[in-house]
Amino acid sequence: MNTPTTTAQVVQLHPKEALESDRKWTPAVMKLGYSMVPSMIFWAQARLNLTPTQLMVLLHLADFWWHREQMPFPSKAELAERMGLSERQIQRHMAQLEEDGFLQRNARYHRKGGQKNNEYDLSGLVKKLKKFEPEFTKVKEEAKQVKQKAKAVAKPGGLVANPLKAKKVKDE
Repeated sequence: MNTPTTTAQVVQLHPKEALESDRKWTPAVMKLGYSMVPSMIFWAQARLNLTPTQLMVLLHLADFWWHREQMPFPSKAELAERMGLSERQIQRHMAQLEEDGFLQRNARYHRKGGQKNNEYDLSGLVKKLKKFEPEFTKVKEEAKQVKQKAKAVAKPGGLVANPLKAKKVKDE
């Protein structure tokens, strides 16, 4: 079996974040690198109609995407090896992701001819997440308000803004 190749880049975290991630994952694991993806991609998986394997293909592509203007270009063989799938399975999942508008495959060529690995434009995924963002933001804000109300109820006086009024109402 081939030794896995890794082209992911390591970016330094803020010292406080690095300390927390080191405590959570261990320094040795974090030293090997990490990927930054928005949590919303997990929250919206069902809404986006992504199968678990399709989501994993997108996450693996995101692991190679470090600069907005430079799209990832891993080989299908590398993705297949990472995921324990065949190259043909990767190709089928990517074709479906392209058909569904999550990614666009762009051919890349050597200067002297011959094709290199495809580049994978993930702007379709970004666009789909952006479409759902207002709905997720609204739900998150509503949950925050409910939590704040629950804290207010737990305080002396409950939901009454002025605890003295609460005492007066109680005495009547």
